[in-house]
Amino acid sequence: MKTALDPSRDSPSVAAPARRRGADRTGAGGAPRERVSARERLLAAADELFYEGGIHTVGIDRVIERAGVAKASLYDTFGSKDALIRAYLEARHDARKARLTAWLERYKTPRERLLGVFDAMADLMKGKNFRGCAFTRAGSEAPPTSGVRGACEQARHWMRELFAGIGRDAGLDGARADALAVQLCMLYDGASVMGQIEGNAKPASAAKEAAAVLFDQALKPATAPSRHERDAVRKQRPRAA
Repeated sequence: MKTALDPSRDSPSVAAPARRRGADRTGAGGAPRERVSARERLLAAADELFYEGGIHTVGIDRVIERAGVAKASLYDTFGSKDALIRAYLEARHDARKARLTAWLERYKTPRERLLGVFDAMADLMKGKNFRGCAFTRAGSEAPPTSGVRGACEQARHWMRELFAGIGRDAGLDGARADALAVQLCMLYDGASVMGQIEGNAKPASAAKEAAAVLFDQALKPATAPSRHERDAVRKQRPRAA
């Protein structure tokens, strides 16, 4: 059974009961089983189809067919396709937060936690269903002012704060921790795209090595410029007329 910690997904799968009408009516020995709601069925179907095919390529009719619900259920529950997409992204965001938080509990130092983020990414990339970052892909398809873009930005903000928090825990001040977080997010996003294209976990390993270099460099104390560097700067200054 897949859970939020399943290495092949960012979010827990409830797709199995969503694929068959009535599959949720009885359990082992014919005992009644809790019924899966239309909302859960629709989110499970959206999670599979939007992540695999894209939020614009996949139409509402495919989601409804996969969920096994009436069309009215979608509009009664979410109101629109955009609202369903936002709910799908929010569910993925919650699942990623839970997964990374649990994953990083095994590490003690800030440096270990930072590199652990990329180990978690490598673990995801090994899954056969990996299609890159759901938020990067959805954000690239959505108009800048849409609620979908807002849901993607919320997820990206959380990742930046995760990296910045690790930097602060390591002793960096706010500005330096924020600057490091931006660099690490670029690594994370780039590795995710490359992992989708190449179909293996090597980009996550390469990004982990680069993250270690950035982290170690950020922690080095600032050094005074050498005499040669000071002379070079003076030579570049314009002379007074």
